[in-house]
Amino acid sequence: MTQKRYRIGVMFSTTGSYSVVARSILNGALLAFQEINASGGDIVLEPVVVNPSGDLARYRSLSLELLGSGIRQVVGCYTSSSRKEVIPCFEKFDGLLWYPSHYEGFESSDNVIYTGAAPNQHVLPLVDYLVSRVGTRAFCIGSNYIWAWENNRIFREALIARGGTVLAERYLSVGDTEVDQVIAAIIDQRPDFVFNNLIGTSAYAFFRAFRAACRARGIDQAAEIPVASCTLSEPELPEIGPDAIDGHLSSSVYFSSLNSPENAAFIDAYTKSFPDGPVSSADAESSYIGVKLLAAALSQAGTDDARTVRAAVADQRLRAPQGEVRIDRQTFHAWLTPRIGRSAANGQFEVLLESREPIAPDPYLVQSSPRFASAMRSPLLKVV
Repeated sequence: MTQKRYRIGVMFSTTGSYSVVARSILNGALLAFQEINASGGDIVLEPVVVNPSGDLARYRSLSLELLGSGIRQVVGCYTSSSRKEVIPCFEKFDGLLWYPSHYEGFESSDNVIYTGAAPNQHVLPLVDYLVSRVGTRAFCIGSNYIWAWENNRIFREALIARGGTVLAERYLSVGDTEVDQVIAAIIDQRPDFVFNNLIGTSAYAFFRAFRAACRARGIDQAAEIPVASCTLSEPELPEIGPDAIDGHLSSSVYFSSLNSPENAAFIDAYTKSFPDGPVSSADAESSYIGVKLLAAALSQAGTDDARTVRAAVADQRLRAPQGEVRIDRQTFHAWLTPRIGRSAANGQFEVLLESREPIAPDPYLVQSSPRFASAMRSPLLKVV
């Protein structure tokens, strides 16, 4: 068999304030490359790995270097700000960015394939869970960039449509760990829950300090003021530390504790390939999925031309660790399976609820009419 060889860009910030998650994402992509190349199929993929170190200017310059070297396909970016920074490069030079992170939606580019969760697959299920099982009064916090701004906006409008209230919103610079003032405001307002969009070291500092501040006041934080996120994942729990690791809610399409043959094989292969960690996560699974779908599309297309590969990927289906995944032909976002989990002291998430089946991506929330009124309801979820 004649094999075609393709160079694939891989661009994640494996150093910097959110490096723990980024290393997990990189590992997921590298595992997929290993499996594809070992399969003896008709293509061989050569990953070209670069590290922007969380610097937006570096994201742009590295994207231009990769595209300028003839690479047409790049798996990369974790933050929305980095994705926004590089999309014009891919549009100008007709490359294809495979974006593996959950995100805030309200974006469409012919030069991006989105394998992470859209807002109707993580924000709206979380709103539904919180209103029905926790309460209606929220305090929103986040890192001061587009992900948190937009996620809090979507969350706020969805919560208000369900009869809830946002008591306040607070933002910290990415990497800021001075959280005492915002914690004092939360405890003073006593919301039913905190909606957290902090990332990286800011989030870890917040979880530790918030648990300690509540404990000092005799408040059972996990029970009385739980923290709910759309970002918290397994590699981050050890970064929080043992005193505050448990009781946090997370809305995600994947948890490493899922019980399925596909996930068992994924976890086994991931652990053997990366024994030093970080452990797998939803973003690692998403990058793994992205590379697998990219390989299938390249094989079908017979070329790495961006437009031809984009057309081919809509025909692909994948039995992924989370369940069946496919790319929506209209939006080029993925059909994914929403889940709600709660962190445990063992560094895993207990799955509380999950969708009965993958749901279609709705990045612009156009299927929610009137505004957010048809957000994902509990009949689509089953208790685990």
